[in-house]
Amino acid sequence: MRQGPAIMICVGATKAGTSWVHDQVSGHPDCEFRSIKELHYFDTLRDESVAPRIREFQAEKARLKQRLVGATVPKQMVLQRQIADLRDWISVLSRRSGDWGAYAKFLTAGREAQKMVGEVTPAYATLPAETLRQIAGMAEDVRLVYLMRDPVARLWSHVRMLARREAGDAAGYARAVSTRFDRVVAGDPYMQDRGDYAAALTKLRAVVAPERLLTMFSEDLMTEAGMARLWTFLGLSPVPAISIGASMRGCRWQ
Repeated sequence: MRQGPAIMICVGATKAGTSWVHDQVSGHPDCEFRSIKELHYFDTLRDESVAPRIREFQAEKARLKQRLVGATVPKQMVLQRQIADLRDWISVLSRRSGDWGAYAKFLTAGREAQKMVGEVTPAYATLPAETLRQIAGMAEDVRLVYLMRDPVARLWSHVRMLARREAGDAAGYARAVSTRFDRVVAGDPYMQDRGDYAAALTKLRAVVAPERLLTMFSEDLMTEAGMARLWTFLGLSPVPAISIGASMRGCRWQ
């Protein structure tokens, strides 16, 4: 008999529909997801970037507390849940060492009879094969999802996302887009890694059992047949698709 829920981890690719998957799966009645979409656990540990990551989550928690003022009661409930999840996750990261038991406990907190827990962190696709092997084997039933998208559309979306974060106004946005594209042309390894489907697929297929790995193009996923394939892979009953962001359950500052 299987002990505990199945764990779904969407490992990428960046700007290839991962927020869509998060909305669909976290909104499923048989799933229990915390409100933080991207935990960045395994890449944070590998890069030894715990302190700056904690600062990012602390800043987001402070921002959400400010939004409580004047919010409607339903919105306050959403914000309070997000704040509580951030507090709990900061506690896990503060251990500053790989504690997969604490990670799993965080994922399953609040779960009742739900069949699945998990998270969505696109940066995981850039991790070494051995780390991906450990992720795939951390529990009895771990299912990994890797999404792709038309390469040009994915790159353009990624550039625009980063430019929006850097820009203070329309002129700043235009400059940031131009600068980002110059970096792409110059061979920016950050952008190359996140769009290197071949490298990610080679690693994943080498360390994850075929029945535990789903790879799809987002253009195919966002169809009735694509969603049916996702639910079958996850072992969940089909439910109607929801519009991205409609559930208000996730934090998306990453």
